[in-house]
Amino acid sequence: MRFFYLHLLFILTALTSCSNASQPNDPIPEHETFKIQSKKVGEERVINVWTPENYKASKDSLPVMYMADGGIKEDFPHIANTLAKLIEENKIKPIILVGIENTQRRRDLTGFTEVAKDKEIAPVVGGSEKFRAFINDELFPEINKRYRTTSEKSIIGESASGLFVMETFFLTPEMFDNYIAFDPSLWWNNHYLVRTAKEHLASFPETEKRLWFAGSNAKDISVFTKELAKIFKAENKTNLKWKFSDEPKEKHTTIFRATKEKAIIWTLNKTMD
Repeated sequence: MRFFYLHLLFILTALTSCSNASQPNDPIPEHETFKIQSKKVGEERVINVWTPENYKASKDSLPVMYMADGGIKEDFPHIANTLAKLIEENKIKPIILVGIENTQRRRDLTGFTEVAKDKEIAPVVGGSEKFRAFINDELFPEINKRYRTTSEKSIIGESASGLFVMETFFLTPEMFDNYIAFDPSLWWNNHYLVRTAKEHLASFPETEKRLWFAGSNAKDISVFTKELAKIFKAENKTNLKWKFSDEPKEKHTTIFRATKEKAIIWTLNKTMD
C-alpha cells in the first residue's frame, strides 16, 4: 500500500506540476530565457526570468523568487502572472521570478533515502544536494550579474518541489530568506525531515526566516504537515516566522493554485504577521 501511494503521488506530481499546472488559459508572460552549463549537475539548464512591468524603466534593485518546475510548460507562467497581479494590486512589492526548467525532476528534487521503495520511482534519485549547489554556486551569481537584485531571496515549490523547499529550509536555511511549500512530499525517506526537525531547529541560524507551508487532504502528506506544525509551535523559535495552512478541502492537484495568492502575500508582505 505504501508503494502504491508513493507511486501514485509521483505520477500525480509529474502530471500536474510539470504539465497540467500551467493550463492553456495561462498566458505566457513576457520573459527572458537563457541557458547555463552547470558543472554541479553536469548538464545544460534552461532558466526563465520574469521581471515586473516597471523594472526596465527604473533603476531599483529587487528581491528574487526562485522556483523549480520553472519551465514555460510547467509552473512558471501561472506564478509569474500571479506575482504581476499582486504587484499591480499593491499587495506585494515588486520582485523578480527565476524559473528553473526540469530535466530529471525526481533526481533533482529528492534527497537521499534509505527506503528501498523510494528508490524505485526513478532510475536516479537523491540529487537534491547537487541541485542545491547548482542554484547556490552557479545560478545565484549569474542572476546577480544579469539583473539588479537585492540580497533577499525566496523559494517556492509544490509536491516534490515543496519537498526540496523544506529540505533546503532545514539543511541550508541561510540559503533563502523566505520559503513557501505547497503539499511537500514529507513522506520521503520515512519522513526524515519531520523526524529530524527538532535537531535541525536546535542549530537554526539567528537571522530571521519566514516559512509558509500548506497541506491538502492527501493522506500521505497531511499527517506530516500537521505534525511539523506541532513541532514548530512547540519549539517556538523567535526568529522563525511561520504559518501552516491546513487545507482539508483541497486535493494534491488543486492546492497550489487555490492557496498561492495568500501564501505569497503572507510571506512577502512582512506586515502581515
